[in-house]
Amino acid sequence: MENIAKIIDHTNIEKGATAKDIKKTCDEAKKYNFRSVCINPEWVKLAKQELKYTDVMVVVLIDPPMGLSSEQRRLKMCEKAKRDGADELDVVMNIIDLKYEKYARILKNLKRICKILPTKVIIGSGYLTDNEIKIASGIVKKAGAICVKTATFKDPLEHRELKEKAVHLKIMKKSAPHVLIKAAGKIKTLKDLKMMVKAGANIIGTSSGIEIMREFKK
Repeated sequence: MENIAKIIDHTNIEKGATAKDIKKTCDEAKKYNFRSVCINPEWVKLAKQELKYTDVMVVVLIDPPMGLSSEQRRLKMCEKAKRDGADELDVVMNIIDLKYEKYARILKNLKRICKILPTKVIIGSGYLTDNEIKIASGIVKKAGAICVKTATFKDPLEHRELKEKAVHLKIMKKSAPHVLIKAAGKIKTLKDLKMMVKAGANIIGTSSGIEIMREFKK
């Protein structure tokens, strides 16, 4: 794990974040050369400007925490993110539709979104059964997304043990072969990160990237 920074999406999705906070997040990403910064839509233009002349990507979180916006609104949010300079989308799958087995509707929406920008789809694994994780991951693969992601804020997965999170990753990896896997949700230490990578994660979403890198460099 020599290039650990390049698997970290350095995350600041705090609702109370200010421009100063986002600039600080970008400065940290530049210092450690993280894979990306992951932010809310209103900060895409600022982050893109702050990260100019670097290879740190701008990832935007779309429709948290459960993906319940209308199809048209979701598409508009994604299109605006692209215009503002986003490099990737982290889009929440409509978790209620998944629970009600509206798989065709989910797939149709995600296919359209995946044509806008490279897309990581958040399936909300903390809300799902193991079988639902399997189904959701298969839909993500069919939609043409680059990655299936466990969770975002308010997901029950945040409060689960790491061993349970690792089980989710293994199901996702088996159900969506050749698709990247992103782990997120209270990954705070180097030990946490290593456990997630061992379970199959290719990308780690965390707001503790600085602490993890300091631990790694000791």
